[in-house]
Amino acid sequence: MTVPAGRVPGPGARGGEPASGAAGSGAAGSGGGPRPREAGQTAGARAVARALTGVLPAEAILTDPARLRTYDCDGLSHLRVTPGLVVLPETTAQVRAAVLACAEAGVPFVARGAGTGLSGGALPVADGVVIALTRMRRILRVDPADKVAVVQPGVVNTEISAAARPYGLYFAPDPSSQTVCTIGGNVAENSGGAHCLKHGFTVNHVLAATVVLPTGEVVELGSQAPDPVGYDLLGVFVGAEGTLGIATEITVRLTRAPLAVETLLAGFPGVEPAAATVSAIVAAGVVPAAAELMDALAVEAAEAAVGCGYPPGAGAVLLVELDGPRAEVAGALAEVEELCRRHGAFDLRRARDESERAALWRGRKSAFAAVGRISPDYYVQDGVVPRTVLPEALLRIGALAERAGLRVANVFHAGDGNLHPLVLFDAAVPGAAEAAERLAGRILGVCLDLGGSITGEHGVGVEKMAYLAHQFSRDDLDVMQFLRCAFDPAALANPGKLFPTPRLCGEPPGPRRGAHPLQDAGLAELY
Repeated sequence: MTVPAGRVPGPGARGGEPASGAAGSGAAGSGGGPRPREAGQTAGARAVARALTGVLPAEAILTDPARLRTYDCDGLSHLRVTPGLVVLPETTAQVRAAVLACAEAGVPFVARGAGTGLSGGALPVADGVVIALTRMRRILRVDPADKVAVVQPGVVNTEISAAARPYGLYFAPDPSSQTVCTIGGNVAENSGGAHCLKHGFTVNHVLAATVVLPTGEVVELGSQAPDPVGYDLLGVFVGAEGTLGIATEITVRLTRAPLAVETLLAGFPGVEPAAATVSAIVAAGVVPAAAELMDALAVEAAEAAVGCGYPPGAGAVLLVELDGPRAEVAGALAEVEELCRRHGAFDLRRARDESERAALWRGRKSAFAAVGRISPDYYVQDGVVPRTVLPEALLRIGALAERAGLRVANVFHAGDGNLHPLVLFDAAVPGAAEAAERLAGRILGVCLDLGGSITGEHGVGVEKMAYLAHQFSRDDLDVMQFLRCAFDPAALANPGKLFPTPRLCGEPPGPRRGAHPLQDAGLAELY
């Protein structure tokens, strides 16, 4: 099955692995691509600015075109739209005031955290308002007894763990951009990370949230109590990519730091035996905290960038981390080592201290950005397959790459089958970008053919809207859109994201006959 490919990265694209989702797929980088769409301030944006005068400090209302352009993209930087206005609230009341002003003026708005996502989830709307949450960086409370923290959305992921560390606690979700991505973005994208195999995704670590709905209402979703009553609206909100409202306070679950951690690096002759080892480990009843796999091309890039000292000549390296009680971890380590040897590992390295553990992780953490050392441009893909079919998926991706005449570096969370193939190309070569785009789309086709998904943690944003119809039926999409309209009847919250061809709010779900009204108006394309 071939899935229509997404947009093409511009020349000079570079990228780092996102977490926040506002983490996405596709090309990443800081060069080339279409020129930003300019959006001189419209009457709507001016009306919002006037309404917020006196509510927000003057320096928190940005109207200067040069300053607006600094918010024209997220990590998917070949797509750029200059907003009509940017506001920088610091409290729930100020966020509510901004949302109400947008609602009254009929102006769309986009919430933005650190802008690290690669799916275009924080891409502004032309003439719309960006509500930037970077000033909402307060950790409001750390409760070691209940193992929770209450934070504002602009708090950086690692800052939560830093605040909890004195109590022997930490925040488990660890996307690769965790030193810069924010908890608000993690909530919007339901971010995971290397340790999600054992510890889960953001949704598993968020207990409650104060949310400003697109109508301006402020609601409390979820509860710190272990058994909240009623519909799980918090579960609906986490991962909705900012289309259902803006979280202004987030109660997160903190995890007790493990008593023991063991980190093992195994070198294999190729990716297939390394991937098969992961399935064997889980089948044996061992649940690693992390199981990360890099192929030879990714190892080459990491060595060029950070000199991580991975086994020379390895066709793949597998990084396995175990945590928990000491006796349990020791037994699991012995079992993992034996399974690695049984599947052909020729080099096993166990970290003896925290310094060696950091050294083993350095290559994996730097792998995405490091690819820029071996290729002028690359296209980042994000898909999921069942763990048991990883070897087949990698073989099929390799065959597709060979037929396309392109190289693909594979770096991924092997434990949950979350693939991150990087398609390498040179945009200076005529047709190369288009070929990379087609290959990236075919890789998603492989994921769907094998019973997987078009995204694992990078989100849909604008980059993958066209792919949803290949994973979900029209009825599925109608139900999702119906839910979205219940939260946002005026369709003002992050419009043009997540769903292909939006239904009109008020249009009932169900089979549609004829053209969509937005098609007739020339405003949307039906996929």
